[in-house]
Amino acid sequence: MFTNPEKNLRAFGLSENMLVADLGAGTGFYSILAAHMVPNGKVYAVEIQKDFLHTIAGKAKEVNLKNIEYIWGNVEKIGGTKIADGILDAVIASNIFSHIEEKDNFIQEVKRILKVGGRVLLIDKTENSLLFNNMTHKILSKDEVKQYFIDKGFVFLKDLDTGIHHYGIIFQKTMS
Repeated sequence: MFTNPEKNLRAFGLSENMLVADLGAGTGFYSILAAHMVPNGKVYAVEIQKDFLHTIAGKAKEVNLKNIEYIWGNVEKIGGTKIADGILDAVIASNIFSHIEEKDNFIQEVKRILKVGGRVLLIDKTENSLLFNNMTHKILSKDEVKQYFIDKGFVFLKDLDTGIHHYGIIFQKTMS
């Protein structure tokens, strides 16, 4: 039922000096793994729930990670991540896109914070997910999500094998 964050990040291709944001970081699965993969870089863990940021900070302290910045922010608002324009090499968005009401704002915010050439790893639940039956919002198909990003100026790079309950897509920002 769950996808493998480590496998997904390896397929995404993070490297040691990258600046990365984990948007909607939750309890930090991707933030912690990404921080290990970018030891000379930085991970911005952006989350709207302050308690989750404390959880991530505790996990990072346990394994002596010092390259995570914790940001209480709203990914559905332009400027809501509090990250500067065009500085990131990569953005991770796992299991949040289907929850987002302001999808256009989210994509514009991702575009704002990424460098030209920067990439997005988007993971979300499929209609086959066992969790789908309990959700009150619509699960978007992989093709619908691709179209959202392409319409906003991103280029589709590739699909990832993330199991039957999730889809994984990598996009790239090609212009401002």
